[in-house]
Amino acid sequence: MTEHAHTPSTAPAASATTPGPAPELFTWEFASDPYPAYAWLREHAPVHRTRLPSGVEAWLVTRYADARQALADPRLSKNPAHHAEPAHAKGKTGIPGERKAELMTHLLNIDPPDHTRLRRLVSKAFTPRRVAEFAPRVQELADGLIDGFAGTGSADLIHEFAFPLPIYAICDLLGVPREDQDDFRDWAGMMIRHGGGPRGGVARSVKKMRGYLADLIHRKRADPGDDLISGLIRASDHGEHLTENEAAAMAFILLFAGFETTVNLIGNGTYALLTHPGQRTRLQDSLAAGERGLLETGVEELLRYDGPVELATWRYATRPLTLGGQDIAPGEPVLVVLAAADRDPARFTDPDTLDLSRRDSQHLGYGHGIHYCLGAPLARLEGQTALATLLTRLPDLSLAADPAELRWRGGLIMRGLRTLPVSFTPVP
Repeated sequence: MTEHAHTPSTAPAASATTPGPAPELFTWEFASDPYPAYAWLREHAPVHRTRLPSGVEAWLVTRYADARQALADPRLSKNPAHHAEPAHAKGKTGIPGERKAELMTHLLNIDPPDHTRLRRLVSKAFTPRRVAEFAPRVQELADGLIDGFAGTGSADLIHEFAFPLPIYAICDLLGVPREDQDDFRDWAGMMIRHGGGPRGGVARSVKKMRGYLADLIHRKRADPGDDLISGLIRASDHGEHLTENEAAAMAFILLFAGFETTVNLIGNGTYALLTHPGQRTRLQDSLAAGERGLLETGVEELLRYDGPVELATWRYATRPLTLGGQDIAPGEPVLVVLAAADRDPARFTDPDTLDLSRRDSQHLGYGHGIHYCLGAPLARLEGQTALATLLTRLPDLSLAADPAELRWRGGLIMRGLRTLPVSFTPVP
């Protein structure tokens, strides 16, 4: 009981003898469906050197085995200072505004031993117990947002549900007062709509968010609470504490990375279910029977099938290495294409098939190795809650647009829909 979605091909069909020209990458057409192009690269150029839209040249790693190796290889540094092109050595994680020096010291940009210290300190505040205790609040948020549009019979699920749910959740978790959270929603919305541009509204939004977080950290030092920012301030290990800049950078990265990935998980996941009605019906029947097993495996499959992070954040060779038969020189950037690796037929049976009951879904959607996503448990909780609540409360939910007309945000790291119009029977 699995299904294929019909999607237009953006790359020539692969052939063992005549591969044809390499597909064009990073176009708007590519953004709408990158998987045929990635299939071509896996087959013919699994570690592929390309020029990115920024003009920087980098290696793309597309096969699962190579990707898993690269994600955990200590010869590949996360520190942009190792990049051989100094002009491009900042702002490499795809996080808007991180070129600001005070935002650079975070888990996506550093290596051991600093990474080990910071992750250990942050982990003390970001525990499984805290995530589990947060489940009722996530459910409350999901229900409240659906209440806002359930009576209308239509909605844009990105802007009315997938976007506000994780931004309010991460604000609650960090300890941002409720009366300030709409400001965060506005600032985050500017960043997610317009990316990391250096000028205009994005720069102003980053400056406002950075200033607010710095002020909030000062207030939490004087009056700590039971929240993540207070936990970051209190966190210590053998007498070490996070510096104020480290705490601000960690709060910023947790806020940004903690909401955009989940926006895309909910949006991409809902879209996949709406375009695979048999799988969606299986999940609804399972939920109606009070079973959560298919929901849990289903979210993992959605992360594999069309996950929120297309390419892992940047890595740089610190010494010569060979990856997938290609020699990589020191200073060269390496980008692991998670979306390609997670559809590798050498690792997954029928990888282009969506199967919510798939049991071998050891996907790389949250990374691998020491940089495995710290917020993965929260994202899973939010994804499971969001999808279960949508399908239960709006059982006849349907796509209200031609899939070919939907537009995807063009970016190097994240992959997500700009809008997701849906219709359903109004619920009083």
